Amino acid sequence: MGEIRNAERTQKNIIEAARKEFFDKGFKGARIEAIAENAGVKKQLIYHYFKGKAELLEAVLAQSVTDEPEWVSRIPDHPLHIAEHRYKVNSQVRADFIRFTAWESLESRTEQTSWNKGGELALQSYAAYWKKQQEKGIVPPDLEPELLALAITALTTYPIIFGSIAKIVTGFESTDPEFQARWSAFLTRLSGHLLTP
Repeated sequence: MGEIRNAERTQKNIIEAARKEFFDKGFKGARIEAIAENAGVKKQLIYHYFKGKAELLEAVLAQSVTDEPEWVSRIPDHPLHIAEHRYKVNSQVRADFIRFTAWESLESRTEQTSWNKGGELALQSYAAYWKKQQEKGIVPPDLEPELLALAITALTTYPIIFGSIAKIVTGFESTDPEFQARWSAFLTRLSGHLLTP
């Protein structure tokens, strides 16, 4: 029983070290040697548990989803609050992941993995959500639902990825609770202007 617990603890340490390495440096920039050093294990032990860097990334992302609080998956009752909710999720729970996806976009890694396939499906369902809202008369007919989904995705991730620009424009760090409260309220007001009551 002690060996199983030690193996689980070792894997957990490896995944935590890998999460930091991947999210700080992207997939291409991440180094197995650095992960091993930060996890306090030998490089060969990582390959004992994981076939390679891609499988280790899969484990990191699967663990990230498992660790998310329950409120993350709750969709607000009214579309007016969707942008604010997505920003809250992105800034409070997924900020590291959002920065990682920016790395991935810059690296143009084409290898299909379960996590980027899952992200693709999530974004497509988000566009489908806005299409349904348009059919209900909440999204005006002159707004294309997929472009609205893209615009809201941009608004809810931009301050996280480009925190330095957010600070230049507003004078606040994007991690500052006051900035986050102001940006959340702004997103709800903007949604009120875009959506039909």
